[in-house]
Amino acid sequence: MDSPYSSAAYTSQTIEDQQARTIGDVLANDPTVRFTTSAGHLYENYTVRGFDISSSDLALNGMYGLAPYGHAPTEFVERVELLRGPTALLTGMSPSGAVGGVINLVPKRAADTPLTRLSANYLSEGNAGASVDIGRRFGPDHAFGVRVNGAYDDGRTGIDGQSKRRALGAVALDYAGERVRASLDAYVNEEEVRNGSAWMASFASTVPEPPKAGTNILPGTHGRLDNRAIVARGEVDITRDWTAYAGLGALNYKYSGFINGTRANNVRPNGDYTGITYNQKGYTDTVSAETGMRGIVRTGPVEHRLVLGYTYLGMRTGTVNVASRSFLSNIYDPVTPILAASPGNVVKTSDTTLTSLALADTLAFADDKVQLTLGVRHQRVQAQSFSATTGARTADYDEGAFTPTVGLVLKPWGPQLALYGNYVEGLSQGDTVTDVTASNYQQVFAPYKTRQGELGVKWDSGRLTQTLSVFRITRPSLIKDATTNSYSPDGERRHRGVEWNVYGEATRGVRVLGGIAYTRAVLTHTANGAYDGNTAFGSPTWSGNLGAEWDLPWVPGLTVTGRVTYTGSQYVNTANTQKIDSWTRYDIGARYVTKIQGKRVGFYASIENLFNKSYWAGSFNDGYVTQNAPRLFKFTTSVDF
Repeated sequence: MDSPYSSAAYTSQTIEDQQARTIGDVLANDPTVRFTTSAGHLYENYTVRGFDISSSDLALNGMYGLAPYGHAPTEFVERVELLRGPTALLTGMSPSGAVGGVINLVPKRAADTPLTRLSANYLSEGNAGASVDIGRRFGPDHAFGVRVNGAYDDGRTGIDGQSKRRALGAVALDYAGERVRASLDAYVNEEEVRNGSAWMASFASTVPEPPKAGTNILPGTHGRLDNRAIVARGEVDITRDWTAYAGLGALNYKYSGFINGTRANNVRPNGDYTGITYNQKGYTDTVSAETGMRGIVRTGPVEHRLVLGYTYLGMRTGTVNVASRSFLSNIYDPVTPILAASPGNVVKTSDTTLTSLALADTLAFADDKVQLTLGVRHQRVQAQSFSATTGARTADYDEGAFTPTVGLVLKPWGPQLALYGNYVEGLSQGDTVTDVTASNYQQVFAPYKTRQGELGVKWDSGRLTQTLSVFRITRPSLIKDATTNSYSPDGERRHRGVEWNVYGEATRGVRVLGGIAYTRAVLTHTANGAYDGNTAFGSPTWSGNLGAEWDLPWVPGLTVTGRVTYTGSQYVNTANTQKIDSWTRYDIGARYVTKIQGKRVGFYASIENLFNKSYWAGSFNDGYVTQNAPRLFKFTTSVDF
């Protein structure tokens, strides 16, 4: 209620109740979030308010570059936080320059009550596994804590003939003293897919019917992701009003196989297409750090809540990519594809450093009935690119930008109702003109600024919490002027929207979670005006999620659940010549939590995509779409010892 932004937080209880294995499973509750990767993909990429967020843009405990790539597992996550819209002041620039919002993972900590929980799970069509969650606190005042999470599963997926293996090990240590707090998190996460890969499709003319959900059009493909990370954080109360903090972490990420880019090109109405596969190998080594101070200064009736922070993110990446010869196949009756050869040695292809300094002051008046936030961040972007074949440097970028923020929260009628507004900016690395025929060849542009204005109201009635917001976001892009033969960052797309989000207890024993989003994403300035007024590809005008659960009064501990997800029609390409239909998905489930011989035992079951519908789900990039996942049965049993 005190934040001038639209946000949501999904707890470990929600994760457990919904058997959510990945962050994507969690964010499937949110009407402002949609997905740009298909079933069977090794990555989970998202859109928030119509703008892309890749799995590389997830934050871990507020720090970029340290969350797992691919399907980030939920077993070691206490809370998934979503902040909608650009957030340059709060977090700095994300690794890929995403501006749709921030997805932050808060790792688990040991609670005062000892925990030893074992779980067994099963997914159709034969993927089974187990997980463990152990937490203990010890020492004077239970100041020291340790939390251990592990998970392993393997077996067939809903994609015909595909199998998947997943392994997680995570340890969280923390110290909670009177004036000093510290934590150390470490995890290893592995994910492997065999005999089948994600794919995306472009269309030769009209949009054909999708194949049956779960059709494996790329048998024989495979891929693997490995993440290893360690993060240390600490804070010290210098005085009653001032705290100093610091964090330092490192991540090593490696991948190999048919990870992405594999596609069905120019699918004809009868399903015939020309295919190509990509065999990849690469790595990302990341170091992330932050330090700063936060405190309170009082000037008469005004309380200033100050934050001064510095962030550092260094990322060194290497990749090699081998493409296959093209082949002919059919999405309804696929043949064995031609597989690209194994890539050679990986060499460094990029070296990026993001540094920033931020200062923010929240001025609180009249017993917090008025809270005004003023802030600014300076972001520096240093990026070098190197040839994958020769190792020679091919690009050198070093630019900076200031991003201001203003936020206001008003509570004129008490703490239950808050009016808020904000102006905030997001940053993306500016382009370098690489067209050798352009009059401004090799010109380097400063980081692009995405600008948002938002107004909203939050209402906490005690049982239900609701947020209604309206926003306007503009994002620049590089376009070419045919008259001057030069490029400029004068392209623009504009998103205007209205969102309503709700969670809580609608009536005794009945809880709801969801909302509705209306987003009008328009290309307002394109090269020579060719597409001015068109709708941005992959941007549904309407989307909505509504989940509900009911505690059956005549069977204590038994809860039935359901969820409806709707996504409106979407244009496939910038030219707006192709369009995919709207779709609706229904999920149902039940859980029963009881005690057996004094031990808590939980039984969970659910069915996603109840009617096993097949549809084109969303747009991956300009001209390409992805398909939905087939019907999925999920079962979990957990026991506390």
